[in-house]
Amino acid sequence: MGDKTGTRVFKKSSPNSKLTVYLGKRDFVDHLNYVDPVDGVLLVDPEYLKDRKVFVSLTCAFYYGREDLDVLGLSFRKDLYVSTVQVFPPLQGEKKPLTRLQERLLKKLGQHAYPINFTIPQNLPCSVTLQPGPEDTGKACGVDYELQAFCAKTVEEKIHQRNSVHLAIRKVQYAPEKQGPQPMVEISRSFLMSDRSLHLEASLDKELYYHGEPISVNVQVTNNSTKTVKRVKISVRQYADICLFSTAQYKCPVAVVEADDHVSPSSTSCHVYTLTPVLGTNREKRGLALDGKLKHEDTNLASSTIVKEGTNKEMMGIMVSYRVKVKLVVSLAGDVAVELPFVLMHPKPTDQPSSQPQSVAPETDAPAATNLIEFETSTPSQFDDFVFEDFARLRLKSTKDDKDGDPFC
Repeated sequence: MGDKTGTRVFKKSSPNSKLTVYLGKRDFVDHLNYVDPVDGVLLVDPEYLKDRKVFVSLTCAFYYGREDLDVLGLSFRKDLYVSTVQVFPPLQGEKKPLTRLQERLLKKLGQHAYPINFTIPQNLPCSVTLQPGPEDTGKACGVDYELQAFCAKTVEEKIHQRNSVHLAIRKVQYAPEKQGPQPMVEISRSFLMSDRSLHLEASLDKELYYHGEPISVNVQVTNNSTKTVKRVKISVRQYADICLFSTAQYKCPVAVVEADDHVSPSSTSCHVYTLTPVLGTNREKRGLALDGKLKHEDTNLASSTIVKEGTNKEMMGIMVSYRVKVKLVVSLAGDVAVELPFVLMHPKPTDQPSSQPQSVAPETDAPAATNLIEFETSTPSQFDDFVFEDFARLRLKSTKDDKDGDPFC
């Protein structure tokens, strides 16, 4: 890409080039006590607008069905949050203070540029996509955020594609700085015709793991029964709670290890099993929860959802959690199993202050997009130096994408 000589900013224009939106980043971080503000700039062509106004809206929507199945006016979409403001002509009243990026962009773009400000509520979910199947077409199910700018006489007027701008953004969370208690669980099971029990103890080396990091599972079996343990099966399971009209839970194994480790009667066994849950080995699993993705960019398994106390779960759309399941297959006696919950997330970047977080770190086998914004503060001569990055992504399918007018590009 070359040397970075200034601030990189994302931009996208309407098809008729009369409206252009500028954003410093596409990922906005939920810090639990606050969410990064959505701050940008809108550039308009006042001669084209004439007596029309320009509105900008921020929408958080939960798509729970394919668009091509919409029939009889039914839509498989639930808007969790919609906020619309008039940006041009600017309304009289209390003005929000400008961020440093907005000040620089307004100076660079001139008198027809106007600031955009939104605050994402803390009780909204993070961006999550449900992995489509091989035969699925159209927009994937999941939670999406969209910033939309359009010109109209009133906010209720029909929005036309030619004079509107649609930008997909993401709300993300980073791993907490402190580790939680080490997960550990134990269980004893007695069997018919056996006066003594089988004892299983399982533990993880820690509670918090980063994407792509191996998980070590310590399994200790004390078999005082008359039964024989024939096999040990370890699996990492993803649980997705779909919070719609009622809560439904879906589980999907994302890493599995099986071992023919026999534990005979009156003997003990202690082994450490290692699993690494990554998207690369689960790309064919329909309905698997992934971190929200921008069009034609890769992603990773969905991060664990951290919910602030008192949050209404009906507004969360999709809540993701992970557990390690340890199962002993016992001859002629069924299974003995325990589960260990853990947290899977991206680490918080250490090279940026919390008010200017970068994009989530990429998984080892699936690099994610980064926020292309860097502030140069060393020399005053670079005060107005920008590198504008088109919001539009590369077309990987065909020019059919352009005809479809997909806003998520």
